Amino acid sequence: MIVRTHRNSGFRGFTLLEVMIAMAILATTLVVVFQSQSQSVSMAGRARFETTASLLAQSKVSEIEATSPEKVVSDSGDFGDDFPDYSWQVDVTETELESLKKIEVKVVNERLTSNNSFRLVLYRFAVY
Repeated sequence: MIVRTHRNSGFRGFTLLEVMIAMAILATTLVVVFQSQSQSVSMAGRARFETTASLLAQSKVSEIEATSPEKVVSDSGDFGDDFPDYSWQVDVTETELESLKKIEVKVVNERLTSNNSFRLVLYRFAVY
């Protein structure tokens, strides 16, 4: 009479412990990959804001430079339908030198909740 045991029956497979370890490794790897992807998207959005805001601030500075010095005053507004989420503010202040004005241009993205402003400072002689 031949008695066959299950240990030597030739069935092979993964144990529950091996499956659990593989799942833990897979879960850890996926968390790292998704976190990296999220950080990459966040950095791309920040770079897009910095680029757009700096170009918009520079265009506002160009408008100010094209205006005669005595007509440059503090003001605010938006960039119209082309950039609906962006607004600008110009602050003109006096300096220690009578003929030198400090002009600060601030561009803000209203949609972003943090790190949503870009500031550009210009000094201009106002000789009358």
